[in-house]
Amino acid sequence: MTSKDERLAFLEEMKDVRRIRKPNRADVVARTELTPGHLMRQQAAVEAQVRDVNPLTADVVEPLTAHDVLSWQRPGVQHGVFKKLRLGQYPIEARLDLHRMTVEEARKEVFQFINECVNYGLRSVIILHGKGERNPDGIAQLKSYLAKWLPELGSVLAFHSAQKRHGGTGAAYVMVRKSDHEKQQNREVHGGS
Repeated sequence: MTSKDERLAFLEEMKDVRRIRKPNRADVVARTELTPGHLMRQQAAVEAQVRDVNPLTADVVEPLTAHDVLSWQRPGVQHGVFKKLRLGQYPIEARLDLHRMTVEEARKEVFQFINECVNYGLRSVIILHGKGERNPDGIAQLKSYLAKWLPELGSVLAFHSAQKRHGGTGAAYVMVRKSDHEKQQNREVHGGS
C-alpha cells in the first residue's frame, strides 16, 4: 500500500500531464497499390502451383485390351529374378488399387505409391488396374497408361501381368529397386565397396 505522502508526491509530479485526445488505435490504411516485391511473390506462388514433379506422361498411349499381357524388365535384371516375378513367387508387400480412378488420379497415385515403396524398402508389390472388359470400346485405359508409366520410373526394375490368383491381366506385379540406404546396408553386410 502507498502512503498519503506518496500519493500526494505522485499527483504533484503528474500535474502537467494532459490526456491524449486521439483514440488508442493504430492508424491502419489498406494499401491499394501493389509493390514490385508483392507482384513477384504473387507470380512465384502461381508458378509453384503449376510445376508438376510427376514425370509420368499424360499424353495419349498405345491402347491395350483386357487380355494383353504386360511384361517389361530393365536391362540388368537377371532372368531368374524376372521369372520369379512373372510366376508370382515373391511375397506381395503392398498393393495399389486403381479401380474407378480417372487417368489423372491414377497417374498421381502410381507416382506416389512407387516413391513410398522405395522409401519403405518394399521390393515386390502389385498394382490392380482392371481389365477394362466393361468398356464399350474394349480398351483397358488404365492398363494402357500403366504399361507406359512404369518404365518411365527409374525405381521400377520390372513388371509383369499377375497370375490368375492375383488378378491375371487385370493386375501387374512390380519389382521396385532398393533405396540408397538399403544398398549401403547391403554393402556393409556383404563387405562390398
